[in-house]
Amino acid sequence: MKKFQIALAIILCFNGIRAQVYIQNVTIADVIHKKMIPAQTIIINNGKITKIKPSKQIKIPQNSHVINGEGKYLIPGMTDSHIHFFQSGGLYTRPDALDLRKHVPYEEEISWGHHNMENLLQYYLKAGITSVIDPGATYHFLLLRDSLKRNERLPSVYMSGPLITTYEPEVFKNLNKDEPFKLALTAEDARKWVQEQLPYKPDFIKIWYIVLGDAKKKKEEAQKLEPVIKATIEEAHKNNLKVAVHATERFTAETAVMNGANYLVHNIEDEVVSDDFVKLLQSKKVILCPTLTVMDNYYDTYAQKKHYNTYELEHSNPKSIGSMYDLKHLEDTSDSAMIKKYKLRFNSPQIKAYTSKTDSIRRINLKKLTDGGVTIAAGTDAGNIGTQHGTSFITELKAMKESGMNSWQILQSATINPAKILNKEAQYGSIEEGKVADLILLNANPIENLENLTQIDTVIKNGQPLNPNTIAETTNEMLVQQQVNGYNARNIDAFLEPYAEDVELYSFPSKLLSKGKEAMRKSYEKFFADHPDLHCEVRQRITNLNTIIDRESVSGVKPDKKIEATAIYEIKNNKIAKVYFLY
Repeated sequence: MKKFQIALAIILCFNGIRAQVYIQNVTIADVIHKKMIPAQTIIINNGKITKIKPSKQIKIPQNSHVINGEGKYLIPGMTDSHIHFFQSGGLYTRPDALDLRKHVPYEEEISWGHHNMENLLQYYLKAGITSVIDPGATYHFLLLRDSLKRNERLPSVYMSGPLITTYEPEVFKNLNKDEPFKLALTAEDARKWVQEQLPYKPDFIKIWYIVLGDAKKKKEEAQKLEPVIKATIEEAHKNNLKVAVHATERFTAETAVMNGANYLVHNIEDEVVSDDFVKLLQSKKVILCPTLTVMDNYYDTYAQKKHYNTYELEHSNPKSIGSMYDLKHLEDTSDSAMIKKYKLRFNSPQIKAYTSKTDSIRRINLKKLTDGGVTIAAGTDAGNIGTQHGTSFITELKAMKESGMNSWQILQSATINPAKILNKEAQYGSIEEGKVADLILLNANPIENLENLTQIDTVIKNGQPLNPNTIAETTNEMLVQQQVNGYNARNIDAFLEPYAEDVELYSFPSKLLSKGKEAMRKSYEKFFADHPDLHCEVRQRITNLNTIIDRESVSGVKPDKKIEATAIYEIKNNKIAKVYFLY
């Protein structure tokens, strides 16, 4: 019955009619007052919450669209307050950090981002994230934002234009509308770049306040560049735009705030901040996004020790997450010396000590800022190498918990606080009458365990109930890549998820090797356990209707020898139904 009701609501929406929806007998998370309110019924009409009352006080008309919320928890739709669509989260997305353009040209990475923005948004929505904030995009992505805005079944997107920066990596220069940075070394440059963005209607302006060198030189450079920061902020404010600033040193952040910055998109990581700094941010009503995990994802990638869990493997874009395993076979290419050097360096005691120190500083500062009344907005910096769109959010929230924030503070940081960044707290971020019906129905209490934020029963976007399992489009190629990722991670659950329950494996052309998913589980569990260095490189992929043909090179099975094979995958009903192996 529930599936029928949701399907009916979707049909009505496509015909321009917004069905009235009742969520009955649900426990509401009141993120403003930090309490759970049981036995409530919510009425949604025309995409907004029109009434909230105890269930006993509401009589629901017959044949209404009712969602049974009994035993479930309703929270506001969440916001990832720091993402970048010009970055995929994959291995090739930041050639200024890890230059692998010989293997994947950066133009190919740019094109992939343009064609997959909608799909990445679907992954966010599937994760319960109904809004995203992109502080640093491109003119091309601002245009894509506008074109996708018409689809009310996607997260809301708030985006700046290119980052106005005091340092620009060479690889990003001369890309026209795909350039994510605009170098400003004078106040005149700063004003010019703000003015250039205005026709694209950015939601705010972003500054990348980068200073290089040792501590003394950084401070001198920060002071020298202060007129650029001041001019950018003044020009933005003159045009009624807030300003977000990347400033990870205490003195760059302080300079930005003193000149009127509204939103710090990272925590301070060079020193434990003083009480005066906390009071400054609190008094200026500056919002801060901690981004605790993004840098560790870079370091773990370089060290080849980045591990994704089952949730991440099953709910991330398969191509993006699949590229993260490429370093294993890229060690056999012309870049092998560089890759091995990175692996050695980022597994060294010195790097481990450095990352431990900066992680500790970030966490101490987050607790201090939270206790001092600074508004915290949760964000991941997703799109950077290793930080996947959508699935990285829960990891970030758990890191915030480890820093000493309590579950209510964290839920506020994921819901109502991000809405304050752009003065939209009257529109969304909490469950109140008159607000947009961006809501998440959970099967368990998120305050008791943050992991319960992944236990999603229904996503409601603009009043439309959606099944989280059908939100993200999954092509046949994505399905096959997902099981390759599970194979390379030696994660049996993620590996088996794309397969049909009655899947059949054959030695080409017709010798049956195995039948049923449980038979696969038994054989592959032992296989994964016995081969810790297992790695499959897909050398070539051919897609033909419901058939995917992969030419594969598998290492880690036989000592110093790769197995060359071809796998033919037949897909039926969005599951892999048959596989034929040719050795």
